[in-house]
Amino acid sequence: MGRKALGTTARVCVISGSVGAGHDGAADELIARLRDLGVETDRRDYLDALPRMCRFVLRDGYKASLVFIPQLFDWVFDSLEDSTFVQRTTFWMCGIARRHLRRWVRDNDVVVSTYMLASQTLGELKEAGEIDATLVTFLTDPAVHRMWVHPAVDHHVTVTEATARMGRMVYRTPMTPVGGLVSSRFVARADVVTRRERMRAELGLAPDSTVALVVAGSLGMGEVPHTVRTISTSGVAQVVVLCGRNKQLRRKLSQLDGVTALGWRKDVPDLMAAADVLVHNAGGLSVTEALTAGLPTITFRPIPGHGTANAQVLADAGLAPWPQTEAELVAAVRDHATIRTDPAAVVRARDTAAMVLELLAERGHHVVPDRDSRPA
Repeated sequence: MGRKALGTTARVCVISGSVGAGHDGAADELIARLRDLGVETDRRDYLDALPRMCRFVLRDGYKASLVFIPQLFDWVFDSLEDSTFVQRTTFWMCGIARRHLRRWVRDNDVVVSTYMLASQTLGELKEAGEIDATLVTFLTDPAVHRMWVHPAVDHHVTVTEATARMGRMVYRTPMTPVGGLVSSRFVARADVVTRRERMRAELGLAPDSTVALVVAGSLGMGEVPHTVRTISTSGVAQVVVLCGRNKQLRRKLSQLDGVTALGWRKDVPDLMAAADVLVHNAGGLSVTEALTAGLPTITFRPIPGHGTANAQVLADAGLAPWPQTEAELVAAVRDHATIRTDPAAVVRARDTAAMVLELLAERGHHVVPDRDSRPA
C-alpha cells in the first residue's frame, strides 16, 4: 500500500503541458512515485486552462513553426527573454489561465510544475497572495529560459548541476539538482546484457555491431533524415531511429538500407540497452533517459530555440558533444560508442519525490513508510 500520511490528508498537484511528450513524461513519473508512496496526487494539463485558440497556438503552432518556419520559432524563443510583444502576449495567456489554476491548486499543499507557462501562472498567483501552496518548478530542459523561472516559486529544481549553475549565474535564481524523472528501468541492471541481446535479436541487428539510436521526440521533427543517412551511409553504425508519432517520417526512413525505423515505443529502456550511442536533436527527456542509462549521447542538427540552447549547455558541461559537420558526427559516433558514460550526474542526486515528502513535512504532513514499502 506504500506510505500513509498521518493527520489530515496531504495533497500534491502536478501540472504539465501537453506540448511534445517531455513535460508529460516527467509529470507521469513523479505522480507514479508519489502514488507509490501513498501521497494523494492530482494531475492537470496546463493547456486545459486555456481557450481553444491558445491551445492550438501552443500545441499545433509549435509543431508547424518548427517544421515549416524554424526561423520563426527561433525568434519567438529569443523574444521571450525580453520585454517584447511576444513576452507580453505570453503573460496575457498566463493571466487567462489563472482562474483555472487557482481552482486546481487551492486545496493542495505542494504544487509541482513541469511546464514553464504553468510555473509563470503559479508564480503570479503566489505573488498576488491568491494561493498558499509550496511551489516547485521541475525544469525539463538542460538550458534555463526566462519563462522557466519566477521569483515567487519556492523551489526550482533540475536534472544536472550544469543547468542549476546556469540558473544561479544567469538568472540569479537558486536551483537544485535532483534525480531525473525517468523510469528506474533506465538504470543499468545486472540483466542489461540479456536485454541487449534480446532486443537486438528482435530488431534483426547484428549482435556485435555498433548501433546508433537516433531519437526525434514524440513529433519526429528536425533534420532527422539527414542525420540518419549520414550515419548509415558512413558504415560507422547500424541505425535504429525512433520516429515518435510521425508516421510519414517512419515510412520514409523504413525505405533506407541498414535503417530500422520505429514508431512510438514503450520499451525505450531496452532499446537504449541495445544501443551503443544516442543521437538526439532536442535535449529533453530522451537525454535524461540516456544519461540515466549511461548511454553516450551526441547532439546533431538541433531543432531551433530550446534545442539549440540545450545543445550548448550539454556540450559546455561535457555531457553531450555537438558536432557541426557530417564528418564530425561520424567521428563522434565512432569515438563515443565504445564507452558507457557515468550516470552519476543524474542518478545520485536526491529523488524528486523524496523532496516533495520533505516539503509536505514542513507543512505538517509527516509521511511514514509502511513496512512493505521500505527500501530493500
